[in-house]
Amino acid sequence: MLQDKTSDLVAEKRKKLLERLITEVGRGGYDLYYASTSQVATYLLDYASNRAQLNADERALLDGLDQRDIGMILSMKA
Repeated sequence: MLQDKTSDLVAEKRKKLLERLITEVGRGGYDLYYASTSQVATYLLDYASNRAQLNADERALLDGLDQRDIGMILSMKA
């Protein structure tokens, strides 16, 4: 039961982080509104790896995620 709550917390933190990254990208002038989920996920992976200023905890949340994982997280209802 505790493990389930921990997993839910990690999933929620990942989703919030990805939403924040989408906002940052939007402020930078890149419009993701009409892009497919897979295009958004690919762009976010690149952005998080190369340009985003993430702390160690935030990087740890994204470690091991691929395009498909990010797409799934973004498509989850809150």
